[in-house]
Amino acid sequence: MECVFGLVGDGFAVIAADTSAVNSILVHKSNEDKIMILDSHKLMGASGESGDRVQFTEYIQKNVHLYQFRNGIPLTTAAAANFTRGELATALRKNPYFVNILLAGYDKEIGPSLYYIDYIATLHKIQKGAFGYGSYFCLSMMDRHYHSGMSVEEAVDLIDKCIMEIRSRLVVAPPNFVIKIVDKDGAWEYAWRETIKDAGVAAA
Repeated sequence: MECVFGLVGDGFAVIAADTSAVNSILVHKSNEDKIMILDSHKLMGASGESGDRVQFTEYIQKNVHLYQFRNGIPLTTAAAANFTRGELATALRKNPYFVNILLAGYDKEIGPSLYYIDYIATLHKIQKGAFGYGSYFCLSMMDRHYHSGMSVEEAVDLIDKCIMEIRSRLVVAPPNFVIKIVDKDGAWEYAWRETIKDAGVAAA
């Protein structure tokens, strides 16, 4: 029941994701951060098999850093998206990663951008998008309320509407969500939307 969704506003992009680590009918934790900060101006929200998600996003993050160390300049958001898509396509015929990605970034010349990359290496530049069962509700809410040039407050309000819709309509709805934003000042965590604390019962 994973859910990752995001949109592009006026000078920024925002990604939200659920924070549940689930295996079959068990919830292992409720504070898993599924939005990785790739570098100073890029975010990668991912859903899919837990192992693939963690391994692949870390692999992309380290390669983005390696490129910057070697060349002295960071990858653009489009270049990072195409690199990610290329790695998924290469793995597809060997040992595929079951991971779906929303990649957001901010470039000085272009501004904010958002890319949709699914597990079979489909790449699209989009204004709004979502993955997971929650996407059925998020996409309809975004179709109704999204418009270009949204402010941060409007975008977060729409994100909150999507979260409320998921919680009220999805049979097994994830309780907690994390929201992150990337703009000209960098990538940063905006807020958590929590209804329960960490489900690490075994530790207690």
